[in-house]
Amino acid sequence: MTPPPLLLAAHGTRDPAGVAAFAALAARVGDLAGQDGTRVAGGFIELSAPALRDAVSSLVNGHPAAMVAIPLMLSAAGHAKGDIPAALARERRRHPGLTWTYARPLGPHPALLELLAARIAAVSGPGAPAVLLVGRGSTDPDANADVVKTARLLWEGRDYPLAETAFVSLARPDVAEGLERCRLLGARRIVVARYFLFPGVLPDRVAEQAAAYAAAHPELEIECTDVLGDCDEIAALVYERYHEALAGDVRMNCDVCVYRIAMPGFEHRVGEPQHPHDHPHDPAHSGVHAHG
Repeated sequence: MTPPPLLLAAHGTRDPAGVAAFAALAARVGDLAGQDGTRVAGGFIELSAPALRDAVSSLVNGHPAAMVAIPLMLSAAGHAKGDIPAALARERRRHPGLTWTYARPLGPHPALLELLAARIAAVSGPGAPAVLLVGRGSTDPDANADVVKTARLLWEGRDYPLAETAFVSLARPDVAEGLERCRLLGARRIVVARYFLFPGVLPDRVAEQAAAYAAAHPELEIECTDVLGDCDEIAALVYERYHEALAGDVRMNCDVCVYRIAMPGFEHRVGEPQHPHDHPHDPAHSGVHAHG
């Protein structure tokens, strides 16, 4: 029996390096999954090609059937909870008979913690530095809490003197505030760990803001890690999420999701309808968004 196709759904970026890294990871996942005959395609919900509609069309190939959709996200923020499912619903209208099982986002996961530790070690030199884990940031408190949880899990059992959390957009503390907190807590060697899958506008902004803070504080040694990137570990994690979904073992944490419970300041989000992003490579839906 042919296994269901694997659809990779990502946000999109205007950075060609980010698009190339996504394509490389999609090919790596395809090589891994292809060993058991699983077909793989990936697309973006906005900003860059290939569009998600093209990936779906390549997997459907005139014969709509079941597939597994995996959000290439590190936490369950608005893109994973709303934008990608809404885009998939639009594809169902285009391909009557199409069904899918929706996998959970990639993080938090032990493989990501090990990758973060490796990226930190690559720039820190001898001795353990303080760590500032910087995530994208979201209007969803649940997603921001996932980043904080990841920082704590990264700290536990390792010899970093401290591990703090910051965000590059939409949430506080920002990068400068996070670095200032590390400084006030006594850190003199700090590694800014960029918690992103691929290169892009926001990871670049993290590096720029860290460099600006370092220039203003020459007494500190501040380094910035690479992003997690295209690698075997991420490909294996994607494939793990695929098999979880096939087995019906999708362990979403929805207990504190703003779309389900009235969290303070977010009461209006409960039951909020979800709509797909417009994509410049989707002729019927060509709006422009300002995300990177």
